[in-house]
Order: sequence, then C-alpha cells, then structure tokens
Amino acid sequence: MIRLFVPEKLKSGATIALGADQAHYLHGVMRRGVGDQVLLFNGADGEWRAGIAAIDRRSASLALQAQTRPQTTGPDLEMIVAVVKRPRLETIVEKAAELGARRVRLAVTRFTQGDRVRLERLGAIAAEASEQTGRLDVPEITAPEKLDAILDAWAGRTLIFCDEGGDASPMLEALNAAARGEGTGFSILIGPEGGFAPEERARLRSLPHVIPVSLGPRILRADTAAIAALALWQSRLGDWSP
Repeated sequence: MIRLFVPEKLKSGATIALGADQAHYLHGVMRRGVGDQVLLFNGADGEWRAGIAAIDRRSASLALQAQTRPQTTGPDLEMIVAVVKRPRLETIVEKAAELGARRVRLAVTRFTQGDRVRLERLGAIAAEASEQTGRLDVPEITAPEKLDAILDAWAGRTLIFCDEGGDASPMLEALNAAARGEGTGFSILIGPEGGFAPEERARLRSLPHVIPVSLGPRILRADTAAIAALALWQSRLGDWSP
C-alpha cells in the first residue's frame, strides 16, 4: 500500500488535506481514486490507514480510518557528513534514511568543496526514502555547521570517526569493543572528498569520546563510505543485529 509522510496530527476521524505534489503523485502517477486506501505517518502518531475522500490533479482529501502501527523509534544513530557535491550528498541523505539514521548533520571542514545546500530538497529526499522503507519517522537534516563548532558543543555521544589515515582499527573490530561498553547514542563522521586536514584529524583523535576506525584498504568516495559505515553499525549495534 502507498505510504505518505504528512506533517499534520493524525487521530481517529481526522481529515488530511494533501498539497499539489502528493495529490499529483496519487492521482496522476499511481492512478488512485476515491475510495482507495493509503497509509499515512508523521513521525509522532504512528501509522494510519486512510481512505481517499476526494482527489484531483491539484488536491486530495483523506479520511483517517484506523491506526495500523503505534509510533516507534529506531536506534539512536546519527550521520555527520562533510558537505560534498549535490548528487553525492543527496545519495548520502537517501541511504541514511533507508539505513535507519535518526539524523543527518552537515559539516563544513577545511577541505569541504560542496555545492550550495538545499535543505528543503534534502528533507524531501529523506521523506520519500522513509515512505519507501516503512519507517515511522523521517531523519532530521541540519544546516551546515563548521566541524570545530560541532565538536565544541559535543556531549554524551560516542563518535565513530571514519579515518582514512590508514592506522585505525577496522570498524567492525571497534564496534565489537563498543558493544561491550555502556549504552549510548552513536554518531558516524564521514569526511569530504579531499579528506580531513591534519589539524582536524589530530583534534578528533585527541578526544576521549572519539573512536577512529578504518573502512578497509581502499579509498572510498564519501557516499560509498557513508553507506558502508551505516551498514556495519546497524549489523553490529543497530536493529540488524541479532
């Protein structure tokens, strides 16, 4: 069944009005009409079944019928990624949503050379990926912030630093060690295409809450590194683990 993310509160008996884009998707792309059913979620009220009460190319009205799943949240996993060129950044956001990240934080490093960030576009990509995967929330996408500022305000989380320097422990080995420690939220840091500057790498390695890790012997592009790191974390510490 088609799933749609909506910002409105979901409750029994409510009617939800869709905007032009979602109405066009239902009516013009998926060929749905009055009486057909869809699933709605908003990240707070679980998932609801709704019937299409009225629809045309520009608008639609949906009547909520019953909750199909209560609200749940995924693992406390955050992706921090240096801004890269738009196509690769969009891929990272899409795959982070598919792989269960709760938040994507955009960082500006010394070697950042990305395009202008369009947060609205990235948010739409995250929402579409969440609709497709069946998750009940949409990851938050934050505005770009300097890496130093992110580290200055750091508190209460373990930071997995994907270090291309070549002398860090394999990520799976580091995750096995982390699994034996106390429970905490995790963040995964991926650098820009040009890598981290020496002073950035030195600072990261000096912090007690940072775990440097290697993603193997090959140099990976940022989007590949993000996907690999998220998959490894989920398989050992997240909702893929036994």
